[in-house]
Amino acid sequence: MITREQIVEALEQLTDPLLHKTLKETNAIKEVSVKPEKAHVSIKIALAKTGTGEQMQLQGTIVKLVKELGAATVGLRFTELEPEELAKHVAPQKEVQTLLSPGSKTVFLAVASGKGGVGKSTVSVNLAVALARLGKKVGILDADIYGFSVPDMMGITTRPVVRNERIVPVDRFGVKVISMGFFVEDNAPVIWRGPMLGKMLNQFFSEVEWGELDYLVLDLPPGTGDVALDIHGLLPSCKEIIVTTPHPTAAFVAARAGAMAIRTEHEILGVVENMSYFESKVTGEKEYVFGHGGGQKLADDLQTKLLGQIPLQQPKWDDRDFAPSVYDAEHRVGQIYNEIAGKVIQAIEG
Repeated sequence: MITREQIVEALEQLTDPLLHKTLKETNAIKEVSVKPEKAHVSIKIALAKTGTGEQMQLQGTIVKLVKELGAATVGLRFTELEPEELAKHVAPQKEVQTLLSPGSKTVFLAVASGKGGVGKSTVSVNLAVALARLGKKVGILDADIYGFSVPDMMGITTRPVVRNERIVPVDRFGVKVISMGFFVEDNAPVIWRGPMLGKMLNQFFSEVEWGELDYLVLDLPPGTGDVALDIHGLLPSCKEIIVTTPHPTAAFVAARAGAMAIRTEHEILGVVENMSYFESKVTGEKEYVFGHGGGQKLADDLQTKLLGQIPLQQPKWDDRDFAPSVYDAEHRVGQIYNEIAGKVIQAIEG
């Protein structure tokens, strides 16, 4: 004749499929009753989590075990462990530190412009690379969700991997890179609405394994739209660089991006004037193709510094190490970016 004691002793040896502890250790055996006249056994078991595939496997194991002990039929119910009991067996979760955690020492460095086509992404990429060349731990977040271009500019052909449920960014030129471009197929357009984009940006900050960074360069979308506003809201402490061309209209429009930075209490580090001039290799003569003085005027209007003037020149690249928008450290423009990076570091670190 099967007894309650036999059943309890047998059940105590089984383990909770999620906690990997015996049912005796977790105090999981809540009810065991035997009806000798019908050889029927009723059992109630508490688990860490119910409704799982592991529970179904355990259910089969228990029914088989109890029938082998002599039961004709088995009535089995599952419930979940009380929170107090569960807490005894679950190790406290270590809080994942992100770039937005209070203790983060990462400096957020946003690169903004009033309009597209002024080379903002080119400045973002080369500033990030220059900071890395000066020994800083650097990441770049391509926050230009609709117009992502950083992976192509840096010649990146691989994609991030997922490790321990966290996204590991791609490393190129010593810079950790994350872009919306990694998560769309065949250069497909992004047609999401504002709330979805805001969620994606949050994930870029909280679910990416950035590690320890000195600087995170953010390539903002041009203008003052939803995504730029979301970034300003997410980052209460952020430094900004405004990019313009020498043309008066471009500088006038760029002033709006600067005004938004000021209103959201972001510190403007300075202005970078891109496409400042074309210098002939033959004569050395400078031609101011897009006008002259727009960068300095914008810096004056925003009461900040002109960090540098970038001439119109093509980076050197080949098929072996293709990165169509990254200037070598020895290139004249690469040297200008190094100078700008040095000024940024001096302004932030003193």
